[in-house]
Amino acid sequence: MVTLRSTATRAVISRSALAAHAKAAVAAGGRVADLRRDAYGHGLHQVADAVLLAGADGVRVDDAGTARMLRADGLNASATTEPDIDPAALYGFPTGAGADSVDRPVMRLSGRVMSIKPLRRGEAVSYGYTHRAERDTTVALVTGGYAQAVVRALGNRAHVELRGRVHPIVGRVAMDVCVVDLGAPDAAADEGEEVTYFGGGGPAAGFLAEWSAVTGLTAAELACAVGLRAARAEED
Repeated sequence: MVTLRSTATRAVISRSALAAHAKAAVAAGGRVADLRRDAYGHGLHQVADAVLLAGADGVRVDDAGTARMLRADGLNASATTEPDIDPAALYGFPTGAGADSVDRPVMRLSGRVMSIKPLRRGEAVSYGYTHRAERDTTVALVTGGYAQAVVRALGNRAHVELRGRVHPIVGRVAMDVCVVDLGAPDAAADEGEEVTYFGGGGPAAGFLAEWSAVTGLTAAELACAVGLRAARAEED
């Protein structure tokens, strides 16, 4: 079990999605997986285990020291072999602008509700007051900010999933938190409740594509950045 700091995000790795993607990649003829930058933020050992169990010949890592460490654990790793397995296919990165371009993302990025409060029409949130409520509503303060690679550009332009419903991020993203509009004066959320930024099997499955469109960064770059800063957990 992962103990979270109050402002932490979690990169939750789906074991079943990772295994399925690794098996498909090897079946398609791939022999070497790219595991640089801690497997694009997904976790070096976990991904190495999955791709080698699926029948890959080896993995590419950042440096000779990391390769030696994995080889000491019985995992064939190299810092020079060219990878031929597409990272987008292995990690389930979106290949277009929408959930239909996502094949079971391996990473799900989540935060937690820290608090909720009413917001009256005309009231503003976060630094610079870039968002003012057009109606009475309820907002939630959620863990995850630009220190965790929840990029500042996402404010007023991206969404999260809470209780299976989609809600906008409003106002500027702060260092460790952001604000989410729950959409009704009587909207409810529990302190500590999980909020999904992208990934999983619900409406947020394709939200990494939204992040990419907003920021101009690739899905791989974004996943790597958030994965290296988040507490890591696993799910089936």
